[in-house]
Amino acid sequence: MAESYDKQAKQYSESRPTYPEKLFQFIASKTPCHDLAWDVGTGSGQAARTLAGIYKNVVATDTSPKQLEFAVKLPNITYQCTPPEMSISELEQNVSAESSVDLVTSAAAMHWFDLPNFYQQVKWILKEPDGVIAAWSYTKAEINASAANALLQKLYDDSDPYLDPRARFFLHDKYRTIDFPFQPVDGLDHTGPLEFKMEWLMDLDDCFAFIKSWAHYQTAKDTGVELLNGDIVQDFTRAWHEDGNPKKIATFRINLRIGKVGNGSK
Repeated sequence: MAESYDKQAKQYSESRPTYPEKLFQFIASKTPCHDLAWDVGTGSGQAARTLAGIYKNVVATDTSPKQLEFAVKLPNITYQCTPPEMSISELEQNVSAESSVDLVTSAAAMHWFDLPNFYQQVKWILKEPDGVIAAWSYTKAEINASAANALLQKLYDDSDPYLDPRARFFLHDKYRTIDFPFQPVDGLDHTGPLEFKMEWLMDLDDCFAFIKSWAHYQTAKDTGVELLNGDIVQDFTRAWHEDGNPKKIATFRINLRIGKVGNGSK
């Protein structure tokens, strides 16, 4: 999917919501040490930049060089463009040594991975027994204005044929049935999904930019279909300003899977 995201890398970096602090605080509370985190499928670093405020060092990897160009640069984040599949030796070269990472994160990306290979890497690189993996997805946005929200939900439906089957499944499944071979972290009796809430105060231009950042928006456009055609834009504009408030709250439900490697898991 790197090619689709390459085409809208700048749009993606500027028009995606920020994950809530509560999510990171919860995850960080489950790792005894805060020395090193690996953010996989980092995109333009939306999760990595928050992790950098908690962990001493962050290695953030992605297969899309274009997205990494637009990632926020911080002194304790190392960005690496990696191949879709890495050997253990490449993992050590690009990320870190065996049993050296406190936390592995994947923000709205794990459904693109070759999971058996990825999990092998995770179990190799995490500290044993307390290294933690945290992976989350988020649902469709809901806007707190009925007319505008109805149009957004219709646009989601209209764009569904252009959505990759993997993304479509996990968008609806909310990571409930994704294979996740890890042990519950301390204080939990299961690995999730746990729900968090993400809110974004947006204006109409923000909303349009967010829609244009969808991978399936680009897929549709490549086939000659403009999801935000003139009629849709006109309808959206009318509905958006119906209540006289130029700002709306978009709410996303985050679904978190979290676990640890445990003793003898490797």
